[in-house]
Amino acid sequence: MMSAAELTTFPTIATLHTAYAAGASPAEIIAATYRRLEAVADPGIFITLRPEHDVLADAAALGPFDPDTKPLWGIPFAVKDNIDVAGLPTTAACPGFASTPSETAFAVQRLLDAGAVLIGKTNLDQFATGLVGVRTPYPVPRNAIDPRYVPGGSSSGSAVVVAHGLVTFALGTDTAGSGRVPAALNNIVGLKPSLGSVSSRGMVPACRTLDTISVFAGTVADAHAVYGVIAAFDREDPWSRPHAGAPARLNALSPGLRIGLPNPASRKFADDLESEHAFDLAVADLATVVPGPVRAVDLTPLFDVASLLYSGPWVAERYQAIRHVIETTPELLHPVTRKIIGSASAFSAADAFGGLYRLAELRHAADAIWSSVDVLMVPTYPRPRTIADLESDPIGPNSELGTYTNFVNLLDLCALAVPGRFRDDGFPSGVTLIAPAGHDDLLAVLGGRLHAASDVTLGASSTKVPAPVEASSTAAANEIELVVVGAHLSGMPLNHELTSRGARFLRAIPTAPDYKLFALQGGPPFRPGLLRVAPGEGTPIATEVWAISAEGFGSFVAGIPAPLGIGTTRLADGTAPKGFIVEAEGLKAATDISSFGGWRAYIRSRGG
Repeated sequence: MMSAAELTTFPTIATLHTAYAAGASPAEIIAATYRRLEAVADPGIFITLRPEHDVLADAAALGPFDPDTKPLWGIPFAVKDNIDVAGLPTTAACPGFASTPSETAFAVQRLLDAGAVLIGKTNLDQFATGLVGVRTPYPVPRNAIDPRYVPGGSSSGSAVVVAHGLVTFALGTDTAGSGRVPAALNNIVGLKPSLGSVSSRGMVPACRTLDTISVFAGTVADAHAVYGVIAAFDREDPWSRPHAGAPARLNALSPGLRIGLPNPASRKFADDLESEHAFDLAVADLATVVPGPVRAVDLTPLFDVASLLYSGPWVAERYQAIRHVIETTPELLHPVTRKIIGSASAFSAADAFGGLYRLAELRHAADAIWSSVDVLMVPTYPRPRTIADLESDPIGPNSELGTYTNFVNLLDLCALAVPGRFRDDGFPSGVTLIAPAGHDDLLAVLGGRLHAASDVTLGASSTKVPAPVEASSTAAANEIELVVVGAHLSGMPLNHELTSRGARFLRAIPTAPDYKLFALQGGPPFRPGLLRVAPGEGTPIATEVWAISAEGFGSFVAGIPAPLGIGTTRLADGTAPKGFIVEAEGLKAATDISSFGGWRAYIRSRGG
């Protein structure tokens, strides 16, 4: 069995649970955590560090090791200090604002109920306003990789404490990139969920319409596991949305997955060749994970959206969040925070509506991106910035760090920041995967594989990235397997009819050699028909198997036009899921295209 000291080098959930199953105790892990915290000697990480004996008492109260009932049993974690924990002060990095809540935030309570053990509350840019991590009246947390650089914000302490392996995961918040920029700057994973999938009740707001609690972890698997615990509809939170990306079983990567990359004009690195080279290495790693061409995307509409966040009336939403403080005791505020939020007085109510109208226009343009790609991969930040940079210019570097993050919440997208290969100077780089709301699971599968391909270590440790969790290739008990052969294949024109119903890709498998495929008359969209013939008289036809809920299956089938229908499809792996069939009447004037072996190959032959 590994020693407690070895376990806390980088304590993933799997590593800790393996140790607990072998007889290790949470008390050993917690004691080692506090000793390692002393060794790190960074007074800026925690605003409130719980006494060790209180944490040990919580661990002792967990009962016998039971990861089935409590999936986070014995896992140490931290919480950003703008999220409430009963009995601990919430400061939002403003001591004069501090109060001690009597109720724990909804998301934190779910973690405690799942067996996680809270160590303390972490430092941040005051009122979660900033991406640099230095706008705090407390000591500034030191970047875990190189203290010359900013730790990133606003969730600075949460990122640094995870990067040092002091806790397995930490909660942050994310409005403009606060859950992603610090992750990249400290070589860890930052998960920014779909808005509304995690309750924000018990969180001090920055922009209530855009805020979400986020997750920092060493691995994508751990971040996604934590997300699986905290994602839940909260009827007492007006911003909570049912099924807004709540995790299902991880799906495999579909053969037709479409990845977009910034086009040449959208590659912004502020002339930093090392950052540009690191991104190119990440693109090369992506090619090993998702074979096939990527698409160059003009990100101008996204950059235009990003400009609204601080130069537009959304800064007034930050003003509203701390209105009492800024109007009655403005001297409590950090000077930079006060300057930024105070600028809201320049905007009128009419400006707010003007901003909403402009956002609607830009959203329409941005939505066009998702008609051609499923996932965008962008740099998480253009280049790292130093503490010295911020001393000479406290605002410019912060704005630059948000280049690829500020637009995400305004457009209701989900995102996952994943470490990439290091820059030539030894500092970490990273990429962010972005998709429409509700596709958090897809990002987790792709991100886990991309992280493993980067061949880096976890945070500031020497622990290598573990192999990614393999996705299930079969449907869950509450799902139906559905075989598709044509326009509903991944990357094809009608695939959205599946994904919009929450369907997930399971596997690509040919049929038994008892089928023929025909190109039907009509279109667009052009469609094939799959016809079963006598055993041995057909040919294997390429298919994809998707999992879909019974409710989604019902509405999907209701929209299938004649001469197509749903029947039983016999596949080469011996399974017989439901799938598309064609009526004999529909084959009049149809073309037999069985020799192509599948619809995708046929479309390629026609230049599609």
